[in-house]
Amino acid sequence: MTFIRTAAELRSAITRPTAPRACDCALGACAGWESLAEYRWEAGQMSLVATLRDPAVDEPTLEEKHPQGTRYDAPDAPVAVGFFPYNRCEVWHCGRCERHLLRYTEFGGYNVDHRVRALDPGKIID
Repeated sequence: MTFIRTAAELRSAITRPTAPRACDCALGACAGWESLAEYRWEAGQMSLVATLRDPAVDEPTLEEKHPQGTRYDAPDAPVAVGFFPYNRCEVWHCGRCERHLLRYTEFGGYNVDHRVRALDPGKIID
């Protein structure tokens, strides 16, 4: 699987000749991080593009990057490649709506929470 290290690599990996369109699947808009039960993940229409998780790092940082004062779950929060939660994500492509999505699993206590965010190229930063 391709490991993406920089914002430029991520932008390049999601460049497609077809523009994304609105999707009416079970995922919904996912503009900010959204908890997504496994049954809502449309596996049949998804293809894995790459990972942002460094395979050489056992425990990626939990430090976040918000230069404009945003919060983790805000739709306008930057996609900061080397920072939490992006450093734990995989990049997926939806063949139905042509969107790219970020997905990771949050592990907390007894809870396993799959989270998804639609990838907006304009928000990608290093």
